[in-house]
Formats: sequence, C-alpha cells, structure tokens
Amino acid sequence: MMTKGKPPEKEEYAIVLDYLPYGSSDDKRPSYQKKPLVQAVGENNFVLMDLVPKEGEIPDTQSRVYIGDGDRDVIDHVKHRISYNELGHGSQLELPFVLEMIIKKNEEKYVKFFNDAHPITSRLHMLELLPGIGKKLMWAIIDDRKKGEYKSLDELHERVGGVHSPQKVLANRIHEELKDDKIKYRLFTIAPRLPKNQ
Repeated sequence: MMTKGKPPEKEEYAIVLDYLPYGSSDDKRPSYQKKPLVQAVGENNFVLMDLVPKEGEIPDTQSRVYIGDGDRDVIDHVKHRISYNELGHGSQLELPFVLEMIIKKNEEKYVKFFNDAHPITSRLHMLELLPGIGKKLMWAIIDDRKKGEYKSLDELHERVGGVHSPQKVLANRIHEELKDDKIKYRLFTIAPRLPKNQ
C-alpha cells in the first residue's frame, strides 16, 4: 500500500512475464541487430519493465529474477520502465496470473491491507476501490474485523462470505492500476512518470 511522504522501495526482484528473443516489436531495426529482452513486473510495487538478459540466458516465464544492486545471475541490467501498453501480447496474457502469484507469495502484506484499510475521503473507503466490493461488503469486512484481525486471505473469505477470492480481487485492482496511467487512487502501484508537457 502506497504511503505518502515515503519514497517507494526500489524493486529488487521481478517476475518474468515473457522472453522476447528479438526484442520489442516497436524496434524497427533488422532482426540481426536486435537484442533479446525480458518483460517483467516488480515484486514490490508492480513496476513494469524491460530487462536485458545476460548473454546466453533465457529466463523462464514466471521465474523470479534479481534486479537489485550487486551481482545479478540472469539479468544484465534494467533497460527502462514501461507502460502496460508497451507490454507484448504474451506479457499481457501472463500478467494476471503473475499478479496472483505475487500476492500469494507475499500474503501477509495483503492481509495487512484488509486489516488496516481506512477511509480516503468522507465518502470513499479504500476497500471500495477493490473490484466487486461495494458499501455493503465494505461494512461487512469492517464490522467483522472488529472481532479480530484476519490472519490469512482464506480466513477473510471464510469470515466474510461475499469476498470469494481475495487474491483475485486484489490482482484485478492492481491490473486496473497498471492499465490506467491516470487512475485517481493508487493502492498498490507507483504512478508512471508522465512526459513533462502533460
């Protein structure tokens, strides 16, 4: 969950969405001049990026690669941050599955979101930004968590029946934030850097 005033942590690990042996389809150079690219999503802030793999390395889809400072085993360097529209077709298809995978792996962080979610304005609550959660379900979660914090996403589902698949709900919200550069409220992602003239 994004907190104001504190700079977001730099991504250290990313999950591979796709390996592009001939780089980006936007690259108009002849094939022999193109270098392989890896499209990936950061594990922490869901930053979408193009990565340059080390010579001879072909990382598998959904594999976790180190992109932080220090010795990297598979990735040579981060080429740049990209927008959702710059993802290849394969990466776009893979993204929803990878988002759920990241949520399951870091479940504690997302359970904390449900335990700590609060109003954003006098009329809007963080929980209402999640797809499929309206006022009625929001109040059901708020009232139920007064009995004790949730320990897992499964427990949330068991205690509040209307939340059928919390990880899918979260993944759908993250997906919305990644697709819309100008979305008003960001719960889990970092806003892209827009060109200065916008």
